[in-house]
Amino acid sequence: MTITSAMPRAKERKTRTRTKRVSSLPVIKLSRLLPSHIDLRDPAHAVLVCEYCETWCPITGMQSKVQKLVPHHIGKADEADAIRCRGSNRKIEFDMTIPEWHQALTDAITEASSRQATTVLPKAFSPQTDQTLRARAQRTSAGRMADWNEALRTVADTDSSRRLMPAGDAPAEAPAVPQTSLRITR
Repeated sequence: MTITSAMPRAKERKTRTRTKRVSSLPVIKLSRLLPSHIDLRDPAHAVLVCEYCETWCPITGMQSKVQKLVPHHIGKADEADAIRCRGSNRKIEFDMTIPEWHQALTDAITEASSRQATTVLPKAFSPQTDQTLRARAQRTSAGRMADWNEALRTVADTDSSRRLMPAGDAPAEAPAVPQTSLRITR
């Protein structure tokens, strides 16, 4: 396909979103956020976690007077509707320096690693449990068959005693069981 002067051309677009709009929500102070929710390793491309949608959002205007979160949406791309997040265009106040943030992050990592258990100790067995487990481990298949045969004999004895009928038509301490059915007549 050849390009002619009659072909439409795409309009040049700005490389960044530049808007003077600012959110009416209170200013975000970096000292009030968790150090793990801020990334200032590359100050030109600083990012932080939006407290409304909990996604990492870049900070615009790092060389200008006003720094703020970029406008962003709540839903995931191609999955949800494009709904603007409340935290968009929210001002950010840099009340800590990059070395202070780095020290706070190091302290948080040290504290978190000290809380984590290094080894998991197994729960101790009671003496009865230990004895049962040792006895179970020492049993052989012949011993298990002998126990099973003994259980079968006990079951057979119980079944045969259940089949025996008592002498007489009623138990010794109860009234006699009626032999004819009762019918109500009107």
